[in-house]
Amino acid sequence: MRLYKTRSGLVVQHENQFYRAPTDDWDYLVNEDNLHEYLTQTIATASPSDECRAWVETGLLAPIGQQEVWAAGVTYLRSRDARMEESKKSGGDNFYDRVYDAERPELFFKSTALRVVGPGGSVRIRRDSSWNVPEPELTLMITSSGKIVGYTCGNDMSSRSIEGENPLYLPQAKTYDGAAALGPCVYIPAAPIDPETTIGLVIRRGGEVAFEGQIQINQMKRQHTELVSFLFRECSFPHGCFLMTGTGLVPPDDFTLLPGDVVQITIAGIGTLENPVAE
Repeated sequence: MRLYKTRSGLVVQHENQFYRAPTDDWDYLVNEDNLHEYLTQTIATASPSDECRAWVETGLLAPIGQQEVWAAGVTYLRSRDARMEESKKSGGDNFYDRVYDAERPELFFKSTALRVVGPGGSVRIRRDSSWNVPEPELTLMITSSGKIVGYTCGNDMSSRSIEGENPLYLPQAKTYDGAAALGPCVYIPAAPIDPETTIGLVIRRGGEVAFEGQIQINQMKRQHTELVSFLFRECSFPHGCFLMTGTGLVPPDDFTLLPGDVVQITIAGIGTLENPVAE
């Protein structure tokens, strides 16, 4: 089951049929702890709608309301290695090795809804950065009680040159206008997502593939519930929140995004989030 936020209203997709959501109040709906059951009961007595299908095909928005977006770092071995390499000159490379093996995960604030880009919107690279990459991440949708009820594709745009200068520059490397993208929908399964689910990344430049790769989420060192438990230890989220769970797909060190590139992130069961890099 998938939940879409469109310009005309909220839409539920079940199998290949589209239905009007029981409410257009996004913040109320996604904060329902039994969301899958609630939506299943709702569409059981509803009729499919071709109009809702058209809304999805022509007017998708970022699937977010008043939720904050947080992110976890160094949850995959490839991410640890990349962070260590970029931080060697600053002497901060061993920080990431320690985080990877520590009990406490790296968690950081990523974005408010204001800075989040939806499907088809332009993500940005910083003007004061020389080395920039997308980070494709399975993103959890979590209710105010700390329950994971859905999943979406997330793009954690990152300035590796700024973060590499000094690990304390992480907020500048990660948080700026157009640095986060979510979509195309929220996938709401009856059970936790399959650990063999694959995340795929394709970066196109001038219509040609400049980078591609894929990884299964079972390559993560940490459990989703573990990350959520640390996030909710001292933070409350009245409308729920999103948590990007880290990336295992990092382009080689000689690659950097350029204006006009197109980033495609595909996660099985969710779909494809596609965003051009702003010119």
